[in-house]
Amino acid sequence: MSTVLLLESIHEDAHQILAQQSTVVTAEYNPTAVDAIITRGKGQVNADLIHQLPNLKVIARCGVGLNNVDLESARAKGLEVLNTPGLNAATVAEHTIGLMLMLQRQLYRNIAATKQGDWQIRNQYGGDELRGKTLGILGMGDIGQRVAKIATALEMNVVYWNRSAKDVYYDRLSLENVLIDSDIISIHLPLTEETRYLLDQEKLALCHRNVLIINTARAEIIEPNALLEALQNDKIKGYAADVPRSQSNIEKQLYTLDQVLLTPHIASLTARTYRDICVTSAVNVLAFLSGEEVNGRFRALR
Repeated sequence: MSTVLLLESIHEDAHQILAQQSTVVTAEYNPTAVDAIITRGKGQVNADLIHQLPNLKVIARCGVGLNNVDLESARAKGLEVLNTPGLNAATVAEHTIGLMLMLQRQLYRNIAATKQGDWQIRNQYGGDELRGKTLGILGMGDIGQRVAKIATALEMNVVYWNRSAKDVYYDRLSLENVLIDSDIISIHLPLTEETRYLLDQEKLALCHRNVLIINTARAEIIEPNALLEALQNDKIKGYAADVPRSQSNIEKQLYTLDQVLLTPHIASLTARTYRDICVTSAVNVLAFLSGEEVNGRFRALR
């Protein structure tokens, strides 16, 4: 029977599926005879761990991003790496639109004031509609396309920037033109060496002063000093994110700004999607260990 190491908790249904066909252990057990690792977003599958497990055959990430998996070491050892692209597209898109509405309609500050008994805040209301606004999407993958579809239903104009053209209805522009033309920018890019700090001071300066930026991808796509300076000097009207950041002084200053909305990396944690990504990961790991073919969509090292 195969042994599967869990670096983090997973949905109970997924845990039961694994337990029926394998021995499930956790990091505290400190095993060496491990055939598979399953992690979510925090458990680090680094080179040291990979080299400590001579029987390791497959690593699965319950999610899309693979920043917590050492892909180079996995590739060098000939390991299979699995993830769940596309399964979180609907829920992250919903979360993105929710943050967009919160910023555009100034819902958060008005709800907070009203709960404190301040009904006079309505006299300062400056919210607006999404209808008629131009949404610039950075990264037209599964999530970006889902956001675009919802935005179109809300009568927004959608443009996008992506490294390659996509078979979509929307206009593909240069990154610079998307930043210049957009009322709202929504980020759906993977974090790579190319996209790290993609939006720096120079790029943010291209945006108009009333722009809103939504980031449900990775924090490091925006250079933090440039973001803080733009917000403090009203060069950006609002920023909302669902991405974990460090606890540096810059980050702490971001948290104090009224025009910044942050959620604790929960876009994919809805009951439905959490179960889907965990169960899919468990089933794919067991299939691989049994010598069955795994859908290429879920194979990260292709």
